[in-house]
Amino acid sequence: MLKNILCVDDDPITLMLCQKVIKKAEFSENVMFANNGQEAFELFQSLVGQKQNDNDIQLPQLIFLDLNMPVMNGWEFLDLFKNSNSNEFSQTKVIILSSTIDPADYNKAKQYDVVSHFLSKPITVEMLENLKPIYS
Repeated sequence: MLKNILCVDDDPITLMLCQKVIKKAEFSENVMFANNGQEAFELFQSLVGQKQNDNDIQLPQLIFLDLNMPVMNGWEFLDLFKNSNSNEFSQTKVIILSSTIDPADYNKAKQYDVVSHFLSKPITVEMLENLKPIYS
C-alpha cells in the first residue's frame, strides 16, 4: 500500500470517485487533491519545503493527473514537474487519468519519463488491483 497519492482533476465528482476507489482497493493510506496543475505543483513544492524541516513529511509517491483542466492543464504541469530542480520530484510517478481518446495525447505522454501509465476515466478498483504489484 502506498503512503500518499495526489489526484489532480478539476471535476469534484472525479475526485470523490478517486478517493472512494483508492480507499476500497486499499491502494493508499492518504489521498491529497488539487483542482488543476498549478494547485498540484504548488502543493508539491510546499511539501518539499516542509520535508526539509521535517523528515516525517511524506511526498506523494504517485499522481493521478487529468489533462484537460483550467488554469494549468496536465501537460503544463508535466513540463514544470519534469524541469523542476528538486530531486524529490524524481521519486514520484505520474499516471495520466483522462477521458481523452486522442492517440496524439497517448503518444505525447510517452515523451515524459515520469509518466508510467495512461489510463481512461473512470478509475476502477480493477485498475488499481492491476497497478498494485508495480507500486507496492
